[in-house]
Amino acid sequence: MSLNREEKAVVIEEVSAEVSKAQSIIIAEYRGLDVASVTVLRKTARESGVYLRVLKNTLVRRALAGTPFEGLTDQLVGPLMYAISSDPVAAAKVLAEFAKSNDKLVIKGGAMPNSQLDVEGVKALATMPSRDELLAKLMGTMQAPITQFVRTLNEVPTKFVRGLAAVRDQKEAA
Repeated sequence: MSLNREEKAVVIEEVSAEVSKAQSIIIAEYRGLDVASVTVLRKTARESGVYLRVLKNTLVRRALAGTPFEGLTDQLVGPLMYAISSDPVAAAKVLAEFAKSNDKLVIKGGAMPNSQLDVEGVKALATMPSRDELLAKLMGTMQAPITQFVRTLNEVPTKFVRGLAAVRDQKEAA
């Protein structure tokens, strides 16, 4: 069923809103996927904070016009599924993980602001740690010196108490 002009304008506006806050857009061909598989993929994408939608390429071209992702319009050929994410890695991870278990989903490429990604670039992006993982590693690195310092400070009274206990045990034994 085709959309009328107003419905198309609403779709373009919705996609433009998602693209304006996006850090990555990944496109994949979904030819041959059954409904159950797509439902699982959408659920996974939703949980990861990825906007996943099947759209007409002409509507996406209009939504991408004038954005840092405008170079992606050359790759918009065939039946495509669009994964848009504010986390640069999330969309690539979701589609790459799903593509490993389902060979009918074929990643075609993607883009980050002002740069194009080919299939290998998307796969490389999918192997990178996510923003949350990087923040957790950073916090662990920042806490390590403080933790070690506290442990060192704690060693002084601990050794003192052990020494007193040894003296007490020695006097009790004598």
